[in-house]
This record gives sequence, structure tokens and C-alpha cells, in this order.
Amino acid sequence: MKNYRVDLHIHTVLSPCASLHMSPDVIIQRALEQKLDIIGIADHNSTKQCEVISEMGKEVGLTVLCGAEINTKEEVHCLTFFGNMDKLKEFQRYLDVHLPVVKNKPDLFGDQVWVDKENNILGEEQRLLIVGLDVSIDEVSEKVAELEGLFIPAHVDKPSNSIISQLGFLPDYLTVSGVELSANVNIGEFESKHPWIKDSTKLVNSDAHMPEQIGSSYTVMQLQEPTFDEVKMALKNETGRHVIRLSIKGESFDSWIIKS
Repeated sequence: MKNYRVDLHIHTVLSPCASLHMSPDVIIQRALEQKLDIIGIADHNSTKQCEVISEMGKEVGLTVLCGAEINTKEEVHCLTFFGNMDKLKEFQRYLDVHLPVVKNKPDLFGDQVWVDKENNILGEEQRLLIVGLDVSIDEVSEKVAELEGLFIPAHVDKPSNSIISQLGFLPDYLTVSGVELSANVNIGEFESKHPWIKDSTKLVNSDAHMPEQIGSSYTVMQLQEPTFDEVKMALKNETGRHVIRLSIKGESFDSWIIKS
């Protein structure tokens, strides 16, 4: 077993709220500089930039998990990741069906393009990606489970677009792989208000929208190797794989992480 640095919340040029400097080559280089072993590409409601970055990661020994940060009908943000390109593409078709037709205004919201390895534009998403899908959180959770993916409610401590801000609790009927805390979390205060968090596998990620944010906060996992399946086992605390530490803006937390 070995410890791996994991940052599963990175946006790219495709997300309208992300910097246009978040190109595949910049993301890969910055991740290597930050000594990350596994990164997750999580653009808003789209997976279209994932494959290029995954291929580039393989060339330099960086594992790239592919998915999206979806926004549900209730305006809850959740991270989703999938084990292979076939399942990723099926989930993209699901997103294409359920993303409402609200035209993007690049001057107001930002550009929504995806690019190749040389940063040539491959396409532009005309629909605004940051709107809520027309399906509920339980419906999305079921779809992700059907595709054997990871489903992680994002930045659950935030006062907006979190499962707590929108629903007030974590429904026990959801198929959840873990929960993400933001880099601004007050751990003691949040645990006091929401004791259920003590029984959940917790992650922290950078939620990077600019290159300098990549790896600023990350999760340390004990794995046999840096793969999707190993991450999935770690989130379930299976066969010696588990989350062992959270690094939040340079400060480490491990005594309060649940291990089973």
C-alpha cells in the first residue's frame, strides 16, 4: 500500500466560471508541480474535456478520473466519476438529454469550449452549463449507480449549491460514495451542527477554477495503485484502502476521519 495525493475537483476551460488558462497542458503541468497522483476533471454538467486530459495524464504517469460536477434540479452540486470511457459517454448522453435549453451568454457567464492537446478548439457548448438539470438528486444518484460510478455531494458545508443549503440534510436513500468538504470548512462547527458527517467518508479538494488553485487542498488516500477502482474501494474503506488525511490549505487533519 502507498499514500497518494488526490484532488478530485478541477474545472477546465469548458466551465464558464473557470479561467481560460485552465487548458489541458496547464492542468497537467500544475498537478505534477503540486505532486498530485490522481486528479478529477469535474466541469459543470459536461464531460467533454475529460478524454483529452485523461490521455495526456497517461503520458506522464498522472491518473485522471473523468466525470462532471452536476447541478441537480434542487440546485445541489455533486461530483460524479466513471470507470471507463464507455460509461462516461453514456453519462454525457444523459446530461445532453437533461440539460435545459438556456443559451449561454459568453460576455456575461464566460466561454464554454473544449480543446485538444494543442489547445485548438474542438467545440463550443451553446447551452449554459451552470443551470440545474431537469432531474432530481435521487434520479442522478440512481443513474450514476447504474453506471457503477462515484457520486459525491460537493462542498456540503457551503451556504449555497450544497446538499445542506438546499435540502438541509443528507437523504439516506441516496447512493453516496463520500462527501466533499470545502477548503473553507470549520470542521468543529460543521460536525456540531451536522453529526451525520462523522459516519461519512470525507474528502477535500481544491475546486480549482484557476491554475494556481490546483492542489491547494487535497485528500491523501492509501491505495495499492492509483486507479478508479482503488479510489472507489478507499471511499468504502475496503481491504485496507482508505482516506487517511485531508490537507486543507496546508493544514492536515486526520484524527477525525472515520476508518472502518
